[in-house]
Amino acid sequence: MSVALITGATGLVGFHVAERLLSDGWTVRALVRSPQRAATALDGRVELAAGDVLDEASFTRAAEGCHVVFHAAANIIVRGGWESYRVTNIDGTRNAILAAQRAAARLLHVSSVSVYGPARYVAAAQGRKTDESLPLKPLPERAYYARSKRESEELVRRAHVEGRVWGTAVRPCVVYGRRDRQFVPRMAQLMKRGAIPLLRGGRATMGVVHAANVADGAILAATSDIAGGKAYNLTNDFDVTVRRFFELAGDGLGRRPIFLPMPMWLARGALRSAKALSRLLTGGRFSLVGNAAIDFLAEDNPFSSELAKRELGWRPRVRPEDGVVDAFRWWSAQR
Repeated sequence: MSVALITGATGLVGFHVAERLLSDGWTVRALVRSPQRAATALDGRVELAAGDVLDEASFTRAAEGCHVVFHAAANIIVRGGWESYRVTNIDGTRNAILAAQRAAARLLHVSSVSVYGPARYVAAAQGRKTDESLPLKPLPERAYYARSKRESEELVRRAHVEGRVWGTAVRPCVVYGRRDRQFVPRMAQLMKRGAIPLLRGGRATMGVVHAANVADGAILAATSDIAGGKAYNLTNDFDVTVRRFFELAGDGLGRRPIFLPMPMWLARGALRSAKALSRLLTGGRFSLVGNAAIDFLAEDNPFSSELAKRELGWRPRVRPEDGVVDAFRWWSAQR
């Protein structure tokens, strides 16, 4: 029987990875800071190892006997500037590499499409999707999350090239689903506060992906020899337009969304509002400021997941008609 260690198992992606591994018959262990608190959040079948991603010794102990380490823990939205992201995201990944190396385990790193930076929409404007072949250009200095994910992903790639560990990475876009503490709550609050800006009729496909589908892709990458040293976009499970997304969210919340049609010229001119919308949409996770916040609601999903589908056989299972409704219903019930 295969044994997996998961960091961030009480979070969105980590929880869904654990759930899928358990259903597939794996033994699942979680590195958690507080076993007492984690016990209420995780299935009783998950082994709990007390420790921290920043504590090399506890991380190494937790990884003993494991075949795969799924490193999903990361700071997404924190105060304190670059250091707050660097310490957890980069130093934590260094420890994940060491733990996997000492356990002779494979390492799956959960990265992010934020590594592409603003170039993701530049490629779309040129008529092509952003895929893994897009060169990674310098990121804005204050794009702390994106910088930390790019550097941590590079650590994993370099460790693989040097033969210290077998490593691979996945790059999801905006992830939603049960256990979401970021995107779904913000969208729900937006709906409760008033009208939803509807740009270009709400026809744009949203750059979102369900956490269960990300978990499937992560497990496929971790168990596919071809994935070693690579990174895969997990960004296109099923197309859902902006209007349809909020309609499904309304079904989950038990309330009908109110749409406010807005011309692009007005949206483009309201940069201050766009920045506020950016913080509401992502909490700063993807550094959507100014026009980029508008792009998220007005432009089609700029990413491609064809490499994951072709090389890993990624076939998403959870459709928006089920996943969006369920995510918002779960959030409402937790409230």
